[in-house]
Amino acid sequence: MGKDVEVQEQGAEFSAKDYQDPPPAPLFDAAEFKKWSLYRAVIAEFVATLLFLYITVLTIIGYKRQSDTSITGNTECDGVGLLGIAWAFGGMIFVLVYCTAGISGGHINPAVTFGLFVGRKVSLIRALLYIIAQCLGAICGAGLAKGFQKSYYNRYGGGANTVSDGYSKGTALGAEIIGTFVLVYTVFSATDPKRSARDSHVPVLAPLPIGFAVFMVHLATIPVTGTGINPARSFGPAVIFNNDKAWDDQWIYWVGPFIGAAVAAIYHQYILRGSAIKALGSFRSNA
Repeated sequence: MGKDVEVQEQGAEFSAKDYQDPPPAPLFDAAEFKKWSLYRAVIAEFVATLLFLYITVLTIIGYKRQSDTSITGNTECDGVGLLGIAWAFGGMIFVLVYCTAGISGGHINPAVTFGLFVGRKVSLIRALLYIIAQCLGAICGAGLAKGFQKSYYNRYGGGANTVSDGYSKGTALGAEIIGTFVLVYTVFSATDPKRSARDSHVPVLAPLPIGFAVFMVHLATIPVTGTGINPARSFGPAVIFNNDKAWDDQWIYWVGPFIGAAVAAIYHQYILRGSAIKALGSFRSNA
């Protein structure tokens, strides 16, 4: 069901497909600046990232407060635990991607935006504006979290990401690369028009596997890096918390995710989907 079918007609062979790949996004399209849809999408990315940081940072601070025996005096209750934090991140991504997918694509992550840019899914203009909006939204979200938990924000680290004791920066960088690869590879796979056509009879929402990918990566890497896989998520709390350790490790949470996103985009688009081979075949057929 839903397989590619080769059709022969009048001596010419062509492929009749049940899906349509969108054309590659232009590298630079000045006409985008005249479209309200671009600015609407940028606003959606800003608000979604703000809400994402607000909820997740408060979850982290709440967990640390509940597990602080100097306050609670209870050694048996450790709050939501790492599992609860992972669910908060994965669940919020599921909700926000579901809400914004039809407006901005539901990136909410500079690494995802960069990966989609490498895969020719978004233009350079849109990618840059998205990343700026995501970073500003993250700063505002972390600022709101500090405003609501001012007495505990600085005491419990402000939700800022740092490399955990006992792990080298190289290990942390590797964890961020692989974790972001898992996320961006899932994004490409879940939104692939080929999969959408073949699985049209299966009521699976694209935000669901994306949210689960975030959840699973957090389970694996919270003990190592606190889990970035999203430069805006790491940047916003670092700006508001403004701690030397957070800034010293900040480069890991940008370099790692961008490398992981680029590798995932190349792997999916040019190896699994064979975009380079298809383009070469098209060039030869038109020669």
